Amino acid sequence: MRLFFKKASTNRNMSFWDHVAELRRRLIYCFVTLTATSFVGVLVYDWLLRNVFLPPYCRVLIKEGFDRPCNLVILDPLDGFRTRIKVSIYVGLVLAMPILLWNLWRFITPALQQREKRLTLPFMISGLTLFSVGAYLAYNTFERALSFLISFGGSQVDPMFSPGSYLGLITYMMFAFGIGFQFPIILVFLQLVGILRPAQLRKARRFCIVGIVAVAAIITPSGDPISLATLSVPLYIFFEFSILIGYLATRRRHGWVPRSKRGVSHGI
Repeated sequence: MRLFFKKASTNRNMSFWDHVAELRRRLIYCFVTLTATSFVGVLVYDWLLRNVFLPPYCRVLIKEGFDRPCNLVILDPLDGFRTRIKVSIYVGLVLAMPILLWNLWRFITPALQQREKRLTLPFMISGLTLFSVGAYLAYNTFERALSFLISFGGSQVDPMFSPGSYLGLITYMMFAFGIGFQFPIILVFLQLVGILRPAQLRKARRFCIVGIVAVAAIITPSGDPISLATLSVPLYIFFEFSILIGYLATRRRHGWVPRSKRGVSHGI
């Protein structure tokens, strides 16, 4: 029990089992937090369905000339139950994101220099801000993407969606965009700790562009070009900004040495 409650910051050179115990502790914190926030998601599900998720579908039906209510159709007796649980978990992930990011940061803290530990607050604020921007961008893009998908099916196709397919798509896109927008945070962090260098990223620019488009295509389940462009273009801009920020940060750092040459033991 003493090992279980041991703080990660009390010992810089942690053993393998110290890391296992710390990982278990952080996972328990995350699980308890996610359970509580998912329960909140269950409570606000009806409000979100009425005021957030259904309006894009209703506007698309009006735009495409379908004169009928924008209701979702249950095709399976368990579809409504599964959908509420799935959406509640996504909502829980969004609400729990600050605590999840904090526990992730605390887990990797023992491997960081004191100078790098001071980046906790900026990285937390940046990560939450970019996640919110990504989710908001996905939500505002979803209506145009849905309109494209419906119109592409032909004029004889009458769109009638089940709660699982429709809500699963919009919530997954919002969460995927939010996670995708963490890309610059990761790149800047890797440059600050000396794992990557700005020059390496500049040389790999062409490969990174292809990789960005490929990843954007994978994490946008709708498969439409609008969502693909909406995600891949900001990610490439973030990539360029990450190189610039990494260059300025490492250039101005007095006595900066790559992590591979510091000779610091992390106990892993």
